[in-house]
Amino acid sequence: MNIGDVADRSGLPAKTIRYYEDIGLIRPRRSANGYRSFRESDLHKLAFLGRARALGFTIEECRTLLALYEDEGRESAQVKRIAEEHLERIDDKIAQLQSMRATLAHLVQACAGDHRPDCPILEDLARDGTGAAGADAPPAGRGGA
Repeated sequence: MNIGDVADRSGLPAKTIRYYEDIGLIRPRRSANGYRSFRESDLHKLAFLGRARALGFTIEECRTLLALYEDEGRESAQVKRIAEEHLERIDDKIAQLQSMRATLAHLVQACAGDHRPDCPILEDLARDGTGAAGADAPPAGRGGA
């Protein structure tokens, strides 16, 4: 199969497939003229990588998972550890996003959104890390919105 065939069948862009080859995740054969020649096993690896990336695993985690997949002597505990660590990062990100959403929802609710210049959203964005307005922030009610 050529790269176009594999891209169609795997659902991955040709550019991604070339990148995976460049970093050693797949190793398609090369014909005498230099063209890539993909096997069914390459297609299977690409589908595996596509699914793992869709679940948010990093390239290095994908490399490890692929190696474990190909190792018939693997211990499922190794795979589970990688997945659990990834799940923890997802949960942390969800918590951060929920906090961001709550803060922004509060600010949107507090903003009148009318013809007046005072805007709690801009005032909050102008605060420094201590909760005070930054040195270059305009006085409250002067930022416009």
